[in-house]
Parts: sequence; C-alpha cells; structure tokens
Amino acid sequence: MHGGELGAEFGEELGDWHERRYIYARLDKAARVFCMESDFSLESARADYARLAQKLSQAGWISEGSVQNRGPAADGSHYPWTRKLRGKTVTVALSKEQYEWLKQAIDNWREMQKTIKEMQRLSHRVLFTTVPHPARRKSLSRRALGLI
Repeated sequence: MHGGELGAEFGEELGDWHERRYIYARLDKAARVFCMESDFSLESARADYARLAQKLSQAGWISEGSVQNRGPAADGSHYPWTRKLRGKTVTVALSKEQYEWLKQAIDNWREMQKTIKEMQRLSHRVLFTTVPHPARRKSLSRRALGLI
C-alpha cells in the first residue's frame, strides 16, 4: 500500500476521512549524520584510536569481579573476592596481599572496559561519517548509532 492508496483500499471516503498523499524525501545528506560535529576529521579519529590502543597495551594485570575490605570486626573473611563463574556467584577468601593485588587488577579491568567502549564509539563514528550508507527518511539518533 502506498501513501495515496488509503482511500482506494477501503473503496470510498469514510465520513470526514479523506485520502492523503505523503511525499517522502531523503533528509540526511550524503554520509552525514545529524549528530556528528562538522569539524570531524579522519586523521584526528585515527590519532585518538591509536592513543586508546596504546592505553590498552599498558593495562597491566586484569581480573573480573569485586573485592571488599571488611575490616577486622567482620565475621568470616576480611577480604572476600566475588565473581560470576558459569552463571553462579563464587566467593574466595583472600589474604591482605592478595586483596591489594587483585584490587589493582580489577581496577585495571574496569579501566580497560571503559577504553574499549570509547574505541567502539569512535569506530561507530568513523563508520557512519565516512562509509556510504543507504538512503533514510530521517537521520539516525545517537543511541541508534551506538554513540551514547
């Protein structure tokens, strides 16, 4: 069904309803997306991406999970490490030295995740700014593009 065929489909005009015709026009220009800044340059994007990749290469030891310092008044382990393993929560008691080492490894892991997410956003920005795309009736949102 096309926009102008609404009345034809029902055979006749229905009360105050009238056949309407719609004209669809391409709103977005070339490979531009409304939410991209006009000062985007591929060279600066490549430099930013290289900086993020360098940051990843210097991450150090990594680990998932979380650790706590419950202090001497706590019953049980003073330094528990908790993580998910095959869908189950697993907790391991740690020494103070293990706690300090693992705390840094978990911080490194979280920092890596932020860096990877930023690399992904930058990749999407380059993709939707520089690579040809199909015609759209309206521009894509920042959320749809994975930029927020």
